[in-house]
Amino acid sequence: MMRRLFLTADSVGGVWQYAVELARALHPRGYHVTIATLGPPPSDAQRRTLGPDITLIDTGLPLDWTAPDAATLLAAGTEIARLAEQHRADIVQLNQPALAAEAVFAMPVVAAGHSCVGTWWRAMRGDAPEPSDIAWQADLMQRGLDRADAIVAPSRAFAAALQSRYALPRLPHAVYNGRAPSASASRTPEHVAFTAGRLWDEGKNLATLDRVAARLNVPFHAAGATANAKGESVVLQQLELLGQLDDAAIADQLAARPIFVSAACYEPFGLAVLEAALAGCPLILADIPTFRELWEGAAVFVDPRDDAGFAAAIEQLIADPPVRLARGDLARRRAAHFTPDRLATAMDALFGDLLMATRRQVAA
Repeated sequence: MMRRLFLTADSVGGVWQYAVELARALHPRGYHVTIATLGPPPSDAQRRTLGPDITLIDTGLPLDWTAPDAATLLAAGTEIARLAEQHRADIVQLNQPALAAEAVFAMPVVAAGHSCVGTWWRAMRGDAPEPSDIAWQADLMQRGLDRADAIVAPSRAFAAALQSRYALPRLPHAVYNGRAPSASASRTPEHVAFTAGRLWDEGKNLATLDRVAARLNVPFHAAGATANAKGESVVLQQLELLGQLDDAAIADQLAARPIFVSAACYEPFGLAVLEAALAGCPLILADIPTFRELWEGAAVFVDPRDDAGFAAAIEQLIADPPVRLARGDLARRRAAHFTPDRLATAMDALFGDLLMATRRQVAA
């Protein structure tokens, strides 16, 4: 019997890719998926990735981290609950858990924590008191997680961070993200370093990579936005900025198998790292719990603030082509574990358990 999944997403970061990969992989398992986007509308290129079996709703509602106040975000949650019922959803997955803070859903709700301001603040600021604009968002996140029927996180490290920050009674389910390999054929490796993502996000630590670029004798390219919808931005002087690239353009960059570098201080999973690994790029990553969990034995690790250490690691790989190729092969083999099929298998099992529990409650 077909199951109807109502899935929230946004077009700004990796949640879009996550949602599309999950929806595609669930379809052969008998799911019809409706993706409801919040924030800016998806681009034409993003829409083309959906396929004919996925329903898209561009809600125009604000993203959790761009909402001006709690009332606006609570109203968005109510509207999402109404849309889920209108589309006769059997189960809802909120990739923005704060939407469940007060909304009444007529079906089981899975809260997927991909990132949040509370854990971001703790990772970046430690025990410093949260400012008011962080505190109210973290409060709604807390309430949304508390009301969800199940919570998932994209890594064990981030599951632990969520449990610690929000005093959750149980550790969230760790369900790794999945990504299909690009169809772009590999080219001869180019002597270049590369990074991609939300360059404006302080958690991505582009300031360190900008200092790394100044130390190198090879180009260091960076793809992604340097400013966000809230006006937050970063000034980068040494990195060669490529701007915001679509999936095809990113795949073309990765086909040259550059040395992929991330100095992130906060990273719940890191889809950009996975995409690079799938393309056979050698990985040089910040030594943080998430990256150790996912890429131990398949990447070089450097303290996230050590620009000299990153530069030395890049130069060593540039100078030793056989080791560079071997490192790329290690990354590709590890990336093969993080597939959309495995993601869908785990989520299908969780959805099935929740629906069965709901049926037992109704029968009782």
